[in-house]
Amino acid sequence: MSSARPLMETADDLLTPGEVARLFRVDPKTVTRWEKDGRLSAVKTLGGHRRYRKGQVAAFLDTASGRREVIETLAEARALATEMGAEADAARIGDLITRLGADG
Repeated sequence: MSSARPLMETADDLLTPGEVARLFRVDPKTVTRWEKDGRLSAVKTLGGHRRYRKGQVAAFLDTASGRREVIETLAEARALATEMGAEADAARIGDLITRLGADG
């Protein structure tokens, strides 16, 4: 069962799954999982594509659970980068984790 509702907002107020993923620096599939878990809700375009409200996306990051989810996802990405020998990428991800943790 989908939590998506028919599109009513303007395109300027909405983000694609890819745009949300880039903001959080996660895979678009993670955004879809967040929707299925009830952390985010989507609206659907007439063509059936999911869009996310900018305000809700920003609020999600501002919540403790949203921040924790992003930090956990980034920690997994950092571990993977380290395993792959991509130390520079792992360091950049570590900096993001630090900034997110410090901002909370």
